Amino acid sequence: MLKVILPTIMLLPTALLSPQKFLWTNTTSHSLLIAFISLQWLTPTYHPHKNPTQWTGIDQISSPLLGLSCWLLPLIIMPGQNHLQLDPPTRKRIFIMSLITIQPFIILAFSTTELTLFYISFEATRIPTLVLITRWGNQPERLSAGIYLLFYTLISSLPLLVAILHLHSQTGTLHLMMLELSHPTLTNSWSNLLSSLALLTAFMVKAPLYGLHLWLPKAHVEAPIAGSMLLAALLLKLGGYGIMRITMLMHPFPNNLHYPFLALALWGALMTSSICLRQTDLKSLIAYSSVSHMGLVIAASMIQTYWSFAGAMILMISHGLTSSMLFCLANTNYERTHSRILLLTRGLQPLLPLMSTWWLTANLTNMALPPTTNLMAELTIMIALFNWSTFTIILTGIATLLTASYTLYMLLMTQRGSLPTHITSIQNSNTREHLLMTLHITPLLLLILKPQLISGIL
Repeated sequence: MLKVILPTIMLLPTALLSPQKFLWTNTTSHSLLIAFISLQWLTPTYHPHKNPTQWTGIDQISSPLLGLSCWLLPLIIMPGQNHLQLDPPTRKRIFIMSLITIQPFIILAFSTTELTLFYISFEATRIPTLVLITRWGNQPERLSAGIYLLFYTLISSLPLLVAILHLHSQTGTLHLMMLELSHPTLTNSWSNLLSSLALLTAFMVKAPLYGLHLWLPKAHVEAPIAGSMLLAALLLKLGGYGIMRITMLMHPFPNNLHYPFLALALWGALMTSSICLRQTDLKSLIAYSSVSHMGLVIAASMIQTYWSFAGAMILMISHGLTSSMLFCLANTNYERTHSRILLLTRGLQPLLPLMSTWWLTANLTNMALPPTTNLMAELTIMIALFNWSTFTIILTGIATLLTASYTLYMLLMTQRGSLPTHITSIQNSNTREHLLMTLHITPLLLLILKPQLISGIL
C-alpha cells in the first residue's frame, strides 16, 4: 500500500521543484510509473483482504477501483498542457499539485477498512475538485457550479456522518471486518430504516441518482478538462463503491428500501438517455450519459446479488475509462473550434481523420459493442435485474436503445455533415492526444480477455 501512496505524495515536491522545461514530462512519467506499479493489485486473491495494515486493506471490490484511480492520474495530467499553455509557471504548478493532492484521498477512500477514515477521505476529495472547477473553469458560471457541487454533497453527507456515529454507538466498532462479522441488526425497525437511508444518501448524491443529479451536468460543463475527467472517471465511482460497501454491511437490507432507489435509478437511466438526444452542448451530453450509466450501477448494487455486484463493478471500471476518453475527445474539439455547441463543431472527419477513428472507437465502446467490457457489464446487470423482477427488462431495454441512439447522434453531429463556414484553418492532432486515447482504449480491449480481474469475484 505504502509503495503507491508514498510515491504519489512525493509527486508534490516533484511538481514544485521540477525545472519549468521538464515540469509536464517529470510529473507525467512519474505518475505513469506509479500507474504501472499499481497494476499488481489486480491479481485475484482468495483472502478477504490483501496487504492489510491497521487501517487499510485491499479486497476484490476495492482493487479494480484502486487500479483505475492510479491509471487515470497521468491521463488527467496530460490534457492540461495545452489548456495551461499561456498561464504563468506558478499557476501550472498549483494546477498539477491540486490534481495530485486529490489522489492520496481517493486511494485512501477505496482501501480503508475503517468507516471514520473512509468518511474523512470521501469528504476531502471535494476540496481540490472545488478549486479546479472554480479556478480553472472557462466561464463565469463556474462559481455557481462550484456552489451546487459544494451544497449538494455537503447536505447529503451530514446524514452519513450521523448514521456512522449511530452505528458506532450500537456496535462499538466501525472497522469493516468487525461489522461484516457482527452484521449490525438494529432493534427498532424505524431506526434501522432511517440509518440505512442516511448511510445511502451521500453515496446516492455522489453516484448520482436521478433526481439528485442536478449538480453533475453543471459541474462537468464548467470544469476544465482535468476536472471533468476526474469527476466522471473517479469521483462518481466513490458513490458506487460506497453503495456496494454499505449494502453489504446493512444485511439483511430493509426490503421496502429497495424499491424507490431501484425505480428512480432505472427511470433515471431512461430519462437521462432521452435528455441526451436533445442536448446541444457536447460536454453536457457526455455528462448526462454518465448519469444514465451510473443509474444501472445503483440499480445493480441495490439488489445485492453475486451477479449484480460483478456487473456493477465491471460497468464502473468500463464507464470510468469510456467517459474519460469521451471528455478528452470533446476537449480536442473545443481546443480547435473554441465551441462546445454541436452545430458549430460538426464535419471534422475530413480535417482530422485519425481523431475521427478515436471518436468512432469511443462511441462504439459507449454503446457497449463487443469485444468491450461495457457489453459484459450491461448484460450481467440486465440478467441480474431480470431475475429480480421481469418488468425491469422494459426500462433497461428502452434505456439501451436510447443509449445507442444518442451515441450515434453524437458521432454523426461531431464527425459528419458539412463543415461550418467559420472554420477556415484547424490545428493538426498531435502525438500527445493519440497517446492519451491509446492509454484509455487499451485497458478496455485487454480486460475482456480476463474480466475476473475487475469483476469483484474471486
